[in-house]
Amino acid sequence: MNGGSKPTINDVAKRAGVSKKTVSRVINKSPLLSDATRERVETVIADLGYVPNPQARALALRRNFIIAVIHDNPNAQFLVNVQKGILDALENSEFGLMVQPVDRTSPTIEDDLRGFFERQRPYGVVLLPPISERDNIAELCREFGCRYVRMGSVKLDAAENTVTSNDREAVQDAVSYLIAKGHSRIALIEGPEGFTSPQERRAGFEQAMIEAGLVVDEALVRPGSYTFESGVAAAESLVTLDPRPTAIFACNDEMAIGAMIAARRSGLRIPEDMSIVGFDDTPLSSHVWPSLTTVRWPIVEMAFAAARKLICPEDAAAEEPWLLPSTLVERSSVVPPAGT
Repeated sequence: MNGGSKPTINDVAKRAGVSKKTVSRVINKSPLLSDATRERVETVIADLGYVPNPQARALALRRNFIIAVIHDNPNAQFLVNVQKGILDALENSEFGLMVQPVDRTSPTIEDDLRGFFERQRPYGVVLLPPISERDNIAELCREFGCRYVRMGSVKLDAAENTVTSNDREAVQDAVSYLIAKGHSRIALIEGPEGFTSPQERRAGFEQAMIEAGLVVDEALVRPGSYTFESGVAAAESLVTLDPRPTAIFACNDEMAIGAMIAARRSGLRIPEDMSIVGFDDTPLSSHVWPSLTTVRWPIVEMAFAAARKLICPEDAAAEEPWLLPSTLVERSSVVPPAGT
């Protein structure tokens, strides 16, 4: 180095005896390095006092070091969890987070996003469902040379461009659990139209019923919108049926908790008179009484994996996890039906 000049990534690479790509991987916390290499590069960075210059890199790449979350999702807790996962992944990196809401029903959504890419020039984007399910939005990312990851309930893209959960299998396990407890008259509160997740969760519900030799009774199916109020409304109509269901599976925790409130208002005891299961494992699910049996949706981990795919070297993105399974969490809101 020249006296007084700031050290560069080239200086670090030369001193450590590695490539610039390896130095970049160390800076971005890539797991695809040996501990010895990581320690050697980190030691050189500390000795030289090298500080990455995101502004210079942004000018060179014509990109801002921003990871943008693009969404049209009504569930506030879902967005909080996504942001936590991404921020955890970006910690101690040069990247920042931006949240960009869109209206999936707008006829100008593609033009709106085109303007967003032109103005903001994000380094990468995380596409949340149901926006992630639109191939034209992924194509728009490719057009702008913007790295992207699509999150969803099914695999939507190549491994380097997707992170998914196994909603169908997880719901099948949850409903099979209810059946194993002795329930056969099981109601379903669905999620909103336009999302793949409610379709996958309905498919898991049906598969569990069919495999147990039970009929899916459409009289026990109610629409929902992933909100507390829709869970209350759905359960209010279910508890008046004669015979009423002995258990309810709701496609998310907010609706499940709404169903618990509606059942109690009608004079029913949870779980003695009606068992209830949700999906998400939100913080509130373990604090309500009785605590809610639910499916843990690993949304924080999914968001973390999505961000890791974006900030690691491109040739390593496919090595990051793309499938993060959901699991049943047994709590107090399920018991065998009365009389069994």
